Amino acid sequence: MKIKSKKNSQKCSAAPRGGRKVFVAISGGVDSSLSAALLKGQGYDVTGVFIKVWQPDFVECVWREDRLDAMRVCAKLGIKFLTLDLEKEYKREVVDYMISEYKAGKTPNPDVNCNKYIKFGGFFDFAMKSGADFVATGHYARIEKNEETDTYELLAGKDKSKDQSYFLWNLTQKHLSRTFFPVGNLLKTEVRKTARKFNLPVSEKKDSQGLCFIGKIDMKDFLKHYIPPKKGNVLNEEGEVVGWHEGAYFYTIGQRHGFTITKKSPEEKSYYIISKDISSNAITVSHNPLIQGISSSKKIIISGANWTTGDPPDFSKKYKARIRYRAPLKVCRIEAIKDDPSKFLVVFDSPQIAVSRGQSLVIYDGEHCVGGGGMDNFE
Repeated sequence: MKIKSKKNSQKCSAAPRGGRKVFVAISGGVDSSLSAALLKGQGYDVTGVFIKVWQPDFVECVWREDRLDAMRVCAKLGIKFLTLDLEKEYKREVVDYMISEYKAGKTPNPDVNCNKYIKFGGFFDFAMKSGADFVATGHYARIEKNEETDTYELLAGKDKSKDQSYFLWNLTQKHLSRTFFPVGNLLKTEVRKTARKFNLPVSEKKDSQGLCFIGKIDMKDFLKHYIPPKKGNVLNEEGEVVGWHEGAYFYTIGQRHGFTITKKSPEEKSYYIISKDISSNAITVSHNPLIQGISSSKKIIISGANWTTGDPPDFSKKYKARIRYRAPLKVCRIEAIKDDPSKFLVVFDSPQIAVSRGQSLVIYDGEHCVGGGGMDNFE
């Protein structure tokens, strides 16, 4: 596949030439299934790999059905099928991490860790050790090679309503140079239509929802199995008790439901969580989510930063960034923090609402995902 570089109009490719063996992470859904079909149609030697992860015993078990769907797709395409057991890795790096972050009063991004440690950790390493030249997934994102800089760039998917580059900011040149995102240049409607043309058995299967691999769950109900509920006070801006909640761990900044207001206001407007205190087990709410210095900020420190091209951004130019998935992109600049190369200060032109520690802040230069980090602090 050839495309033009927007930077220098030279032709660039989605991955380096040479090598035809591709391991596709095939979940049993339509996106990954079509990815395998498209790559086989392009002449690649494709192997479908179903990743088995840990699932709690109190959640409906769906992995066996998904694995069977993945097997049916591979049989239909006439490609090899493997199962990769990453239960321990998923439990440790995704679930345990998520629980510990909530206990610390943060709002984690489990899908980011799932990509980092499972799809582009355990699966990627397994594929390379097994002789694969590339891996592929069903992510809605794109990869282009910049011939001028000889680097691979992560770009937003063509379908902006499905774009998943936000969850992929941890990818490095090692990953980008050996990865295909076959559906990244397609709209979701085109994916369905093309899957029907291939007569894939999952062409009409509903999209998965919720937590990576596990599916749609109520996060509070999930966490209650690991963090005991603890009744606490809901405070207004003046510090008055206006209601109660089940535990400050379970809530995130900007949330406007899940707690009980017993002292009603005349306006009957919605309340938004503007802060929470884990030590006192209290959350503070307001009718106004824009209160400066509490839930909004222009300056945010990110930690554990990764830059997808391998080099830090240009501190002299303006970028755009989002502080949560599907949040609008906002103009910002980036500053280095002395004595800590893993942390950076992101300064926005306008206040960002409902900043939540632990969430990912992801930075873009046009459609190019420059990198990101976890929001560590804000001013």
